[in-house]
Amino acid sequence: MKFVQLAKTLKERVEPVYLIEGEEAYFRDHAVSMIREACNITQSAFNETRLEGEALKGGIPALLASLNTLPLFDEKRLTRVYDFYPSERELEPLLPYFENPCDSTVLVIVNAGKKANAADLKKKRGVTFVDCGREDEETLGKWLFGILRRARLNADADAATLMVRYCAQDAARMKKETEKLAVLLGEGGRLTRAEVEEYVAKDTEYKVYELTQAASRKNFTAFSEILDDLMKKGFDEHAVLSALTGHYRTLYEVSSMRGSDAEVAKALGMKPYPVQRNRETAARLGKERVEQLYLRLYELSCGAKGGIYGKSGALSASLAKIFFS
Repeated sequence: MKFVQLAKTLKERVEPVYLIEGEEAYFRDHAVSMIREACNITQSAFNETRLEGEALKGGIPALLASLNTLPLFDEKRLTRVYDFYPSERELEPLLPYFENPCDSTVLVIVNAGKKANAADLKKKRGVTFVDCGREDEETLGKWLFGILRRARLNADADAATLMVRYCAQDAARMKKETEKLAVLLGEGGRLTRAEVEEYVAKDTEYKVYELTQAASRKNFTAFSEILDDLMKKGFDEHAVLSALTGHYRTLYEVSSMRGSDAEVAKALGMKPYPVQRNRETAARLGKERVEQLYLRLYELSCGAKGGIYGKSGALSASLAKIFFS
């Protein structure tokens, strides 16, 4: 199941074995907190155990002993194992427990992601998998909308979507920004796009997106302001050149490929909506113009990295090609 579905399932039942896995650290930590709360543990000294997975390799019997220990003064006992990547052979002694677990114990395995040559825990019978990977923009927008509501803020749907973009789809940042907004706007306050633009700090990734969009619109004033801000935050000419080259490469690819937006998105590993928007931008600029820009920027970017051009000169030449040719 996805992380956003976990809360609903916990209202019905706490499963005996969970695998919490994915690169989104906030989701992993919050999933563990929700499971712990559902277990209703009051005596953590007796009924909670935390183990590091690397130390357990070859020591599964010690883990089994913990799992088969009865709780004291609580109905449930919680055992958490972090960074547990056993091989299939190392996991064998634990498989019978997965299929016939102790009723009073909840085992939670918390991993950032699957590692090579490790057993695929989520495919084992008896293991409930909670996917804590990065969600798409639409799903995160719905999740954030709920977080804002629980913070007693009334939010416009487009404000939540913009906030997801400003935070580069980072759940932990969105939660912190929500806490800040709750203080600034007060209970019952309304969050609109204007408040997001004023109070929520833009992630560098979003600023790069704004930079490339300003380039596509040939808005040199907006481009210069964003570029100046990025350079103050540690971006250098190589990074800007790379971002611009990547942007025009995408425009070139989507304008050259045949098929529906969905088909092109699948081939390029993108979502259909960005493909549609990029195709519209490419059509406005013209396919020949897009190709010229991509090839010239690629040449300048490679030349700057190879020492043929100075990085400042290469960036200046790129901007001349984009805005003044």
